[in-house]
Amino acid sequence: MAKLARFRKRRSTEDILLDAFVYIFLICLIVVTLYPFLNTVAVSFNDGLDSLKGGIYLWPRKFTTFNYRMLLARPQIYQAVKVTLARTVLSTVLGVFSTAILAYTISRKEFVLRKFISTIYVITLYVNGGLIPTYFVYRFLGLTNSFWVYIWPAILHAFNLIIVRTYISGLPESLIESAKIDGAGEFTIFLRIIFPLIKPVLAVVALFTAVAAWNSWFDVFVYNPMKPELSTLAYELQKVLASAQQMSTSMELAMSRAAAGANEVTPRAIRATMTVIVTVPIACIYPFLQKYFVHGLTLGGVKE
Repeated sequence: MAKLARFRKRRSTEDILLDAFVYIFLICLIVVTLYPFLNTVAVSFNDGLDSLKGGIYLWPRKFTTFNYRMLLARPQIYQAVKVTLARTVLSTVLGVFSTAILAYTISRKEFVLRKFISTIYVITLYVNGGLIPTYFVYRFLGLTNSFWVYIWPAILHAFNLIIVRTYISGLPESLIESAKIDGAGEFTIFLRIIFPLIKPVLAVVALFTAVAAWNSWFDVFVYNPMKPELSTLAYELQKVLASAQQMSTSMELAMSRAAAGANEVTPRAIRATMTVIVTVPIACIYPFLQKYFVHGLTLGGVKE
């Protein structure tokens, strides 16, 4: 205790200034990082016509929930939420499991076609058939005007596959050899040994897949335009934004309506409300996956 007290007394002015600089820098970094989202939330809860005047930063000037009520009052939104949830859950679960088991397969040295399959998937990162050939392939497979057009193309992605394969290749080979000596098969080794050890990288893949599925809307526009019951949340919000942009008029008319006290949505208010609605569910999921990002390979091990 005496040594600690003397150490505290010996703290120089330079140390105090350095600590102060670090704390000020971190506070500024937090403000810069959070300000865009906080400003978006403030605009979403502000009157749409009043937002055209500008000057809204961290708090709404004329608080209202009209933007949210207008969006959530659309009957198509709730069906779109169901489709989006089903799409996100199915594509994430199937995508993570399929990516993991294929990555384990091509990481095994005894698998003859591992280099060929890896090369094919790497090529897809640089070469794309284009929208029109892809559309004809999906139509030939019977995926257009179907819910499964959201699921099957999203099951495997070359980037996720390479990440998981590289992670598995870094695991100790002696773990697999010990399991084989004990009589375990390949599928048992994958489920009992490999799968628990690769949870950190699978959490990253799951987050990437879920975010992509939740925010996707262009595939609805291309493959399911005549199926309103298969519309997704992002696509419905895009239609609302497009209609708001078409209905928006000149600044003078908007200001006159604001002076008359009329409630009217604007593209900026709709865009901010859409961002909050789409972002909040993903932000709520992230804390449950965060622990896996820093989780090391501590689930057992064998010394080389």
